Amino acid sequence: MTVFDPYTPESGSADFTVEHYDLDLDYRLGPNRLAGTATLTVRVLADVRTLTLDLVGLGADRVRVDGERARHRQRSGRLLVTLPQAQSAGDRLTVEVRYSGTPEPRMGEWGDVGWEELDDGSLVAGQPNGSATWYPVNDHPAHKATYRISILVDADYTAIANGRLVSTSRASRGTRWEWVSDAPLAPYVASVQIGRFKLEDLPGDGDVPQWLAAPRLGWRPAALALKKQHAMLDGFQDWFGPYPFDAYGVVVTAEALEIPLESQPFSILGVNHLLPTWESERLVAHELAHQWFGNSVSIRRWKDLWLNEGFACYAEWLWSELKGSDSAADRAEEAHAGLQGLPQDLLLADPGGPDMFDDRLYKRGALTLEALRRSVGDATFRSLCREWCWRNKHGHGDTEAFLDLVDEMTTIEARTVLGPWLFEEPLPALPPRAARA
Repeated sequence: MTVFDPYTPESGSADFTVEHYDLDLDYRLGPNRLAGTATLTVRVLADVRTLTLDLVGLGADRVRVDGERARHRQRSGRLLVTLPQAQSAGDRLTVEVRYSGTPEPRMGEWGDVGWEELDDGSLVAGQPNGSATWYPVNDHPAHKATYRISILVDADYTAIANGRLVSTSRASRGTRWEWVSDAPLAPYVASVQIGRFKLEDLPGDGDVPQWLAAPRLGWRPAALALKKQHAMLDGFQDWFGPYPFDAYGVVVTAEALEIPLESQPFSILGVNHLLPTWESERLVAHELAHQWFGNSVSIRRWKDLWLNEGFACYAEWLWSELKGSDSAADRAEEAHAGLQGLPQDLLLADPGGPDMFDDRLYKRGALTLEALRRSVGDATFRSLCREWCWRNKHGHGDTEAFLDLVDEMTTIEARTVLGPWLFEEPLPALPPRAARA
């Protein structure tokens, strides 16, 4: 099989896409044991006799294709399913995989990613290719799908997954939680968060419903700390257009986390991310902005990650400006000064797999957007952001498409103005400040 994406050569396939994942899971916290049945609605993209799914650390017990038993084998984190007969592009299949095992993160150059057992619960940190640690998947953001996730957990625990909660039901040993996402999502933001949570709506005004899952005794302090999200949502909708999902949620873990985690349509924060500091506040804004950039508008290849992280980082600076603190221009110039003292060997539009989560990519991506804003003015920049999010809602975007949109909507030559930021390693100078609307 050819490599689908050189940034994650061990993950993903171009031979097929999954249109819907139906996951029935049973998780036992004590032994950290996961059993599941995954039913995948598959559309074939190339002539194939074997489907190659990603499944890491778990064993496939049985596979059926359109109800018929299918031969399968596992090798190096791949589940290879021999189809009963050869398939052609455009064909559709239903693939059912029964599997089980002890889930754990996969080791890689970005650290541990995937299903992680906590002291009292579990979480999923899927980016970039950790989804394969808990279900069979075509693990690449180019393959977005809808999901139904039903998970049985111990009675005292709450299970959070993607989309909306459609039912809870008692079972002999616990509670089953069923979540459905009608909006397609990239596999790495598919998620299950399990803990002794209180799950309730966040109080406050606004046209976007918000909910919070947090440790029961810490729910009220967390809710107070997150009140600012109402103003963030209003401000970001002004800049980026209507919020792209039906609701927004936050899961607060009982344990401290090194970094927040992105999911759809919620974020995962540690208790350490609720402190009354700018460092914590900017991370709350960053994760919220990912609902537009990364979740609704996803990337087709990991080399374009600057679009996700650059916009999310720029949203931090926008929030600073919106709340009456330092302007985005001030934040940008501070970031620019910091990058000048670092190695100038990162190509923003193609940083390479090992460096795609380098903090320089986040900052330089945001600086590229500040350079664009200074070049076209506030009103045009705002229109660009909104059009990008609307045109690509629940779909994909890439660097070339973004540059084409800039050419379409402005009088600048996008590749001349933004090319040095994207396709050259030396850090360009910021354009002069312009009057802000």
